[in-house]
Amino acid sequence: MRLQGLVARGFRNLADLDRDLPAAGVAILGANGQGKTNLLEALYYPVLFRSFRGATDADVGGFGGPGFHVEVRAADRVVTATYSAGPRRKRIAIGGEEIRRVARAIGSCLAVAFLPVDVGLAGGPAAERRRYLDRVLSLADPRYLTALGRYRAALAQRNGALRQGRPNLARAFDRVLSDAGAVVTERRLAWTAGAAARFPAELACLGEREQVSIGYRGCADLADPAAWAPALAAAEPRDGARGATTVGPQRDDLVLEVGGRPLRDVGSTGQQRTAAIALKLLEADTLARAHGTEPALLLDDVFAELDRERQERLARRLGLGGERQVFVTAPRRDELPPGMELELWSISAGTVSGRSGSSRVAADGATSAGMAARSVVE
Repeated sequence: MRLQGLVARGFRNLADLDRDLPAAGVAILGANGQGKTNLLEALYYPVLFRSFRGATDADVGGFGGPGFHVEVRAADRVVTATYSAGPRRKRIAIGGEEIRRVARAIGSCLAVAFLPVDVGLAGGPAAERRRYLDRVLSLADPRYLTALGRYRAALAQRNGALRQGRPNLARAFDRVLSDAGAVVTERRLAWTAGAAARFPAELACLGEREQVSIGYRGCADLADPAAWAPALAAAEPRDGARGATTVGPQRDDLVLEVGGRPLRDVGSTGQQRTAAIALKLLEADTLARAHGTEPALLLDDVFAELDRERQERLARRLGLGGERQVFVTAPRRDELPPGMELELWSISAGTVSGRSGSSRVAADGATSAGMAARSVVE
């Protein structure tokens, strides 16, 4: 999906903007705190209609502000989201038609974002990897999104009944939990099985020399709705004592290993960062297969903490200037690897400027075109 234009008003620290977006993407340069990540956040907002940093809409609109408006234009649709701070209300429209349920709009705009905190996909707790799986599969398959919503609602109600010491009421939610939970489990298992060969291949392409693997830690039997009743019955004493449901995919994990050991425990900083990037590339591949179009890639300081070889390998893997549209940020031009051919923008105090055309960086990072562009953006 090629994003052709972005409108943002009242969004974070960004000055109001209405800009066309190059088909190949943009390299966005600027010092820390000037708004590079906010620009990527505005581009991503119409994907899930929420901040990719977990912020509330009120925070996205800025303290004391009236709200914000974001509009992304693509070849066949215009997706808009408008948040009003008083009274608090969010309006979503696709092609001018208002969509009243967010779930119906999710997936109408496709992008994959990498933030520095996403290194936690490899080195952080299981909850981060579960969120990753849920996002990928929800964007790829509306049936998964529906099942996940039903499962979470039933789980919350069941846990509430358990906390109240009402086991009979808790059992009333078992059927919904079983049906929806089986779909969630089955889809996660199927995705992980498909990723078993692609994940190590991505890492090898990015320069990883050790053997790596990906797997799913959970009860595979729960992909069958019939397996839930005996499992829930067996766990009833434990669930009652803890006041929470201890059976189901809310406890599972995506297991990443290097050399047969957990990547989160033994992986270097570079290995963990590379693994997180590989997961994002798998996300992009999953969405492309599901929708028949490549999602835009929004990469925030993605080349940091990678050695030059891995930077160059990643740049080649991204296929800059090819089928993918890539928006990448960096503090300075010389922090991007050689060979990138993207239009250069700069951002300062939330204001975007610069339209210098593409610029290829030679091995020393300083072709005449690159030097000319540098004078504009730094």
